[in-house]
Amino acid sequence: MKSNLYISGFFEIKLMKKTILDEDLKYIDGKGNLLRSKTELSFSRLLSFLGHDYEYDFKIKLMNGNEVLVDFKVDNKYIEILDSAQDLEKFNEIKKNNPDLDIIGIGKSKFGVKSGDFETISFVDSEGDQIGSIFLEDSSLAFDYAHILPLVEKCSILHGHTSTVMVEIIGKMVNNLVIDFSDAKRIIKDTLSILDHKFFINKKYVYKEDSLHYYVSFNGPRGFFNLQLPKDTTFLMPGEATVENLSSVIIELLSSKMPPNIEALGVYIYEGVNKGAHILANIR
Repeated sequence: MKSNLYISGFFEIKLMKKTILDEDLKYIDGKGNLLRSKTELSFSRLLSFLGHDYEYDFKIKLMNGNEVLVDFKVDNKYIEILDSAQDLEKFNEIKKNNPDLDIIGIGKSKFGVKSGDFETISFVDSEGDQIGSIFLEDSSLAFDYAHILPLVEKCSILHGHTSTVMVEIIGKMVNNLVIDFSDAKRIIKDTLSILDHKFFINKKYVYKEDSLHYYVSFNGPRGFFNLQLPKDTTFLMPGEATVENLSSVIIELLSSKMPPNIEALGVYIYEGVNKGAHILANIR
């Protein structure tokens, strides 16, 4: 999906009380750039998904003689990610010294309000439709689960996680909205409730079932396992129960609940500090 970039103001990201801090993580984009935050990684993937080339940490010279690095340059447009007060200070300095520069701030709404840019970032495709993207990140978007990964030694025994989820929603703008935030949050929470307190395992390990149970067996690095699993608390996966495949399952479950203007979804799942996965996929 190739589209022409159109920028109009500030792109809001809903905040959560984080259980994983950005400073604990390292992010690398598809070009090998070491990024500074999850927001930068999400935006880089969004640009790549929509077919836009970009330069990272692009150096510009201000009218006062100082040189600064802008996070992203796309064609003749510039994007600064606002993850901190220091980012906001740099962004305002750029706008003050180079008022004609086509630059916007993207990031946390408390910085966006202070920057004076508070609308959306959108894209215009070849047919003239305006395409926007929103992110939802909230402490209530989480679920508890257990799984087994027979092919991974340390994960080849039953163990559990509490995972938080961030969702990107990309679609055609309808009445200046991709989707109402409250509707999106309700859909995501309803979807996560399907997975909450479930046991995940690859369906290939099921050797028989009855009306109430799945019977699972496998040889793993920790020995032979033979399990009887209640059907009402078991979720059979099309592949191994990795966090990557869980992200894909959530996208599949979400896609049927989304309005017809939504064209793509991205899902982050965090499996603990410094661990997680991000999948971005077309759904139409």
